[in-house]
Amino acid sequence: MRILKLSTLLALLILSILPSWSAGLQLVDVPKDSHGPAIAGAVWYPCAATPVEIKVASFDMNAVRDCPITGTKHPLVVVSHGAGGTFGNYHALAEMLADKGFIVAAINHPLDSGQSKVRNPGDIASMVQRPTDISRSIDFMLHNWRDGGRIDAARVGFIGFSRGAFNGLALIGADPDWNFLLDNCPVYPGNRFCEQIRSGPIAPMTHDARIKAAVIADSPGGPLFTREGLGNVSVPVQYWASERGGDGVSPDDAAMIVQNLPVKADFRVVSNSGHFDFLPPCTEEFAKRTVEDEPELCTDKTGFDRAAFHKQFNADILTFLRKHLVEANQ
Repeated sequence: MRILKLSTLLALLILSILPSWSAGLQLVDVPKDSHGPAIAGAVWYPCAATPVEIKVASFDMNAVRDCPITGTKHPLVVVSHGAGGTFGNYHALAEMLADKGFIVAAINHPLDSGQSKVRNPGDIASMVQRPTDISRSIDFMLHNWRDGGRIDAARVGFIGFSRGAFNGLALIGADPDWNFLLDNCPVYPGNRFCEQIRSGPIAPMTHDARIKAAVIADSPGGPLFTREGLGNVSVPVQYWASERGGDGVSPDDAAMIVQNLPVKADFRVVSNSGHFDFLPPCTEEFAKRTVEDEPELCTDKTGFDRAAFHKQFNADILTFLRKHLVEANQ
């Protein structure tokens, strides 16, 4: 991988001098209600205890389970995984953000998580329901989580990858035009998106004005986000794109979306990267499980250092979120 840019070195320097806590960790369940089923998730938050390595849902995490929270008026960041993902995918990023004073909530989307018994990714509801999942999770964190009073409700951010990124665009005001998908229907077994689009209007996706900044990583569906459909987006956006794409995501998707945004995005195309390089480096155990069916999840193109990239990725996300959720409110 290329030598890190000056901006990245500065971000890493800032990371080293910011006040630090440890990451507390609590597993949570958002109760089912009239808007959807129960949602499993995890919350990372500032904690004074020394972190230890623990196993949670097949992930090796560095955190302290159920540690008392430290401090108050913390920004909240919600995280949305890609298709088949889980709340643990970005645990290292969540731990780092908690170390620096953020509260981070990540969930398993019921219709699209690899750990969900009702997963149905071929139903368009698995896309449409995602923003409501996040909005309900924000409600839970602010009003029902045990330490919700320690959150500053005016400082909510979002991070999403792939389908989670598509979800994030909707949450901050975008309205996708599903009819554009009819020109390029998904063809994987069990997908019914185009059949459902042809059968009648698709329900609108939830917007949530509480989100004040969004990190969007390699969203699919560029043609669906027209200039008009993105016209209500007004919050700061950090947009990450892979240079080579993959899994149905094209580099053109990012270019279309960023061009049509009414706000100037902090736009970053990651040299030599593929779509799945936005997933953290795989453990040896997970890489062995995917080598036959989905080797692209863990295999990088020659010359791409996924571990080094994620250090940069995490540091730059921290800098962006601090700028728009912390410094902007001081």
